[in-house]
Formats: sequence, C-alpha cells, structure tokens
Amino acid sequence: MASLHVELVAADRQVWQGEARMISARGIEGELGIMPGHAPLLTVLVEGDVRIDGDGGRQTAHIDGGFLAVDENHVRIVAETVTTASSPARG
Repeated sequence: MASLHVELVAADRQVWQGEARMISARGIEGELGIMPGHAPLLTVLVEGDVRIDGDGGRQTAHIDGGFLAVDENHVRIVAETVTTASSPARG
C-alpha cells in the first residue's frame, strides 16, 4: 500500500518524521484530508490540530498556523510552534 512521507517542522526543530496513510489539518478554506496520490498542493493552515494516521497509530499535534505542502506523496507541515503530548510548546 502506498504511503505518505511526512515531515512536521516547528520553527526551531523537526517535531516528527515518518510514514502515514492520511493527514488531516485545517486550512484557511476548511478541513483538509491528504492521502497517497494527492495532487500537488500548497496551502495556509490555521490554528488547530494536525492528525497523522499511520501503521503505528495516530500522532496528534497542535499548531498555531503555518503551511502544508504536498508533492509526490511527500507532505511537509511547517508551523511557528507545534505542541504534542510529549513536547512542550516552543516559540
């Protein structure tokens, strides 16, 4: 099964990197769902949760807004601050 290579990056560090089956995030025009084979995309994200679903379960992070780029099953999410259950907010 095809997968997405995902990078979740804060301004000061790489937060998470790995393979996923689906990404959910909120863009300026509403909720986004990204799966393997998605068309190239560059969009602005608003504050909210990013959900990364993969074979190892779900990773959830709260971002303050940022950008999401998709290109050939590679997804890069960049935000000023990213908070996960295991990492404190940084800014």
